[in-house]
Amino acid sequence: MDTITAIILAIVEGITEFIPVSSTGHMILTTKLLGFNEQDSIMKTYEIVIQLGAILAIALVYRQRIVNLLGFGRRDRGGVMPASRLNLIHVLLGIVPALAVAFFARDFIKSLFGASTVLWALVAGGILMIIAEWVNTRKIRVTAHDLDDLSYGQALSIGLFQIISVLWPGFSRSGSTISGGMLSGVSYKASADFSFLIAIPIMCAASGYELLDSYKNFTSETIGYFVIGFIISFIVAYVVVVLFMRMIQKIRPTHFAIYRFILAAVFWLFIMR
Repeated sequence: MDTITAIILAIVEGITEFIPVSSTGHMILTTKLLGFNEQDSIMKTYEIVIQLGAILAIALVYRQRIVNLLGFGRRDRGGVMPASRLNLIHVLLGIVPALAVAFFARDFIKSLFGASTVLWALVAGGILMIIAEWVNTRKIRVTAHDLDDLSYGQALSIGLFQIISVLWPGFSRSGSTISGGMLSGVSYKASADFSFLIAIPIMCAASGYELLDSYKNFTSETIGYFVIGFIISFIVAYVVVVLFMRMIQKIRPTHFAIYRFILAAVFWLFIMR
């Protein structure tokens, strides 16, 4: 690895981690084009580090919501917290199904990882997003327009849809959760908000667990690249999430689906052939 490679990979991670385009697919394709083995242990550790940078960015974006959920938000003169119907039960319902599957099926999930798996996940995820948008705008009544309208049932539905991305590498965690929300009567924006929010505990748990196996790769030779990647991934992810939420009405799920189909074609040309 060199500095330029570290910067490129961190930028790719920051751009793709939270939008529904499959960061896994992008990282495989990028490392392939750069001539690296994506399964190399140091490369895997580097990917964990830049994921942590992206997690910090999303935590910063949703910092006020997080402190409110934890009960540390600003209170009025009477010591009362502002009314908010979203609580930690919603978050738990959104993350426990995926965490349970990931914990008990970790080795099986790793056996599923492969180029062809990711290729078809890109296509299938795109199709699901098109269906979700069509159903959400034409076939069902949207009952949750923002996070505080979210019901426990809708939070659980999103959590169950997240299992797809756990069992199918390349499907995209945000793609499955946003689609699950829209199919459950949650608005596109609220689905994206909840998807980003529950990404924090999910990714912290996954990245923390993986670091237990790869901490030995933090050496004097690699630490500089890890620091550079962490900082760049953090900055890029923060900008991307802020811009995405501002432009969410202009960039629809179908647009991301079309991009996924194009990426699948590029993936087939450069990885599968």
